[in-house]
Amino acid sequence: MSPKFKNPRAKHNFQGRSCSITGVGSYVPEKVLTNADLEKMVETSDEWITSRTGIKERRIAAANEFTSDLAAKAAAKAMKMAGVTADQIDLIIIATLTPDMPFPSTACLVQRKLGAMHAAAFDLEAACSGFIYALEVGQQFIMSQTYETVLVVGAEKLSSIVNWKDRNTCVLFGDGAGAAILQHRPNSHGLLTAVMGADGNKAELLSMPGGGSACPATAASVAAGLHHLRMDGKETFKNAVNAMVSAANEAMRRCDIDITKIKCVIPHQANRRIVDAVSDRLKAAPEQLFINLHKYGNTSAASVAIALDEAITSGRVARGELILLVVFGAGLTWGAAVIEW
Repeated sequence: MSPKFKNPRAKHNFQGRSCSITGVGSYVPEKVLTNADLEKMVETSDEWITSRTGIKERRIAAANEFTSDLAAKAAAKAMKMAGVTADQIDLIIIATLTPDMPFPSTACLVQRKLGAMHAAAFDLEAACSGFIYALEVGQQFIMSQTYETVLVVGAEKLSSIVNWKDRNTCVLFGDGAGAAILQHRPNSHGLLTAVMGADGNKAELLSMPGGGSACPATAASVAAGLHHLRMDGKETFKNAVNAMVSAANEAMRRCDIDITKIKCVIPHQANRRIVDAVSDRLKAAPEQLFINLHKYGNTSAASVAIALDEAITSGRVARGELILLVVFGAGLTWGAAVIEW
């Protein structure tokens, strides 16, 4: 029996059309970069990395493997679960901060690789919060009956922007992609609510200064390391915990539920200390949490998408049970979503 909850979208959904996730899929590259490998690259140790982050290894894409490749492989798995063919996809949304190139969009490249030539396509950039932002945007097209089938993918090749000489950041990140097919499923509430937020006043806490119109690529910008990811770890941690807890509580409040009604809590897989702090403040039981960051590290927009796929395919969640996704990223951005599977 489904948990009792309020559907906060119902009062706005005049056409009575809900949006559900009908298929999930994920893909991670074959190459595994362990903490022992990193010990040979920078001044660090397995004990130092594990105690501070909970990460043991991460996946690294091959030189000729790009964000669009990761996204297309994850998408194909989600399509298979949903029973959807490429010509049935109406819209492709790719959440990423590491596009193949500034333009055209990675979504257009994924469209070509899937053969989904009837689909509209665009990218969305909300850093690690991107997948929840993309889910919320995608479900609007389903609810309004503009489209029948939307493909949402969070995909990143973070290894392409990491400074492999900076031990404080290079140990954290990995590559991968996670995908979801959105459709209307009769007699299902699906995506119940999404809370999204941002604070551009703290944009400098987590950023990559180079490569845009403010700092175009030059020999000087490359030499200065401006095309690598930069992070103020202490301030990022503090803001992440506060924003994730606030967003999660607001999402549950809208559904008139508390944490005990959630079957599976999937937090952004950034750092075990952040995950533990958020779960403690939400009063989530250990068995409610789904954690895979020890295997993949922080994959940004792909993080909760990969975890969602693994939680579903491993049987952690049954039809009708509730999932809480909660994220935080550069921008600063954050979000939380409650989903009836």
